[in-house]
Amino acid sequence: MNPGRPLYLAEQVRELDRRTIAAGVEGFALMHKAAQAAYRVLRARWPEARHLSVLCGAGNNAGDGYVMAALAAAEGLQVQLLALRPVERLVGDAARAAELAVARGVIITPWTAQARLEGEVIVDALLGTGLSGEVREPFLGAIERINAAGRPVLAVDIPSGLCADSGAVLGAAVSASATVTFIGDKLGLHTGAGPARVGECYFKRLGVDAEAHGDLAPVARLLDEALIGEVVAPRPRDAHKGDCGHLLVIGGAPGFGGAALLAAETAARLGAGKVSLATAPEHVTASLVRCPEVMVHGVRGAPELAPLLAGADAIVVGPGLGQGPWGQGLLQATLAAGKPLVADADALNLLARGLSEARPPAWILTPHPGEAARLLGGDAAGVQADRAGSLREIAARFAAVVLLKGAGSLVGEDDGAPLALCPYGNPGMASGGMGDALSGILGALLAQGLAPRAAAEVGMLLHARAADLAARAEGERGLLAGDLASYARRLINGVGWN
Repeated sequence: MNPGRPLYLAEQVRELDRRTIAAGVEGFALMHKAAQAAYRVLRARWPEARHLSVLCGAGNNAGDGYVMAALAAAEGLQVQLLALRPVERLVGDAARAAELAVARGVIITPWTAQARLEGEVIVDALLGTGLSGEVREPFLGAIERINAAGRPVLAVDIPSGLCADSGAVLGAAVSASATVTFIGDKLGLHTGAGPARVGECYFKRLGVDAEAHGDLAPVARLLDEALIGEVVAPRPRDAHKGDCGHLLVIGGAPGFGGAALLAAETAARLGAGKVSLATAPEHVTASLVRCPEVMVHGVRGAPELAPLLAGADAIVVGPGLGQGPWGQGLLQATLAAGKPLVADADALNLLARGLSEARPPAWILTPHPGEAARLLGGDAAGVQADRAGSLREIAARFAAVVLLKGAGSLVGEDDGAPLALCPYGNPGMASGGMGDALSGILGALLAQGLAPRAAAEVGMLLHARAADLAARAEGERGLLAGDLASYARRLINGVGWN
């Protein structure tokens, strides 16, 4: 099984760089190789461009920019090179790179607040992965000027101002059209604000096999949709509904029936053999009209839930549950049942309030950043500043598999294993009910026998990839959660697209 491309923290990649040089690869040769790789991407993406603006800071990131400027000048392109660090203050390989650029006829112009960006394409070689605090002047002004230029931007290794470890914006960050990153791919390029700032991401190993260094374990792995077919086995020819699991969806407090029904209907489309819905009695008729395949039960409180819990193989609890006495009673009964379950939405909010200390033996929590913050007693900004760490802390507190939603959704446990990161999804998913559809997908997979970690990873892929296919068919705006089920069904069945 392909585990997915490894993702590393910045310090790990710097260590890989150090080991590569110690093994006999000259540092300047490695810099030249990186610059050549980035320059090839630039020429392939913008072959008609004849004028570049290259902005260089200090250190190796700037050195890559200087070498790129030299390569462009050697090819006959016009190069505007703006230096935010005086050339005479550069040291080591960065200084050699600046000398190479000058030797190729590049004029180095000191950056000023009045500088105009003249190139058809802008190269961002300002700040590398070593940035830890917020961006300060003059880099702040340069980043703002790049973003206001309205021209394509190629970021070298990482968009300046983006945290390589978390994907958080450190005060300000370049919004790149494309990013070329080297040696080891970085977690922050793919989660948090990373996907919105990176553009199309190109990973260049530069001949370095990061996974050969077993002591540098990746912090995460970038999943591929191929995992779906590897984990979800075809059904035997004599399968019947009893073999495919019975999922119970619990939610839909008075006035909030749609969320639970959406989860239940999505679960039915994803292959759960039987789907029951426990909801407020006033929602039963509408639920039957909407999806007669779902067995709907009106429940007034926890005592009426007991026989439904006994018959379920897996449970989804939370969509539209509410935080009043009705939802509290149902959640407490559900947690005590000891069945594999997915906790979402108001179930998470009630857990954050300390409603119950019960911990099912196998469960998945699916918070978005706001819900994650409530579970941790913090704020959403803090979660986004350390998505991986926040996920691990929630997993430890609740002894659960956690799926932290958002751009670059993450799945993991408190077991030290690399997290799983989803590279799919689009802004069309910013609409009501998407989390309910995800819960239904996860519940269907649990009911069909997948372990919580596998269900969370595959479900995350199905949900996001289905949204991408739906957006490709009819656009992002107006994408509804109910649109995903038909696409996810085709994905889980390996049905091709004509």
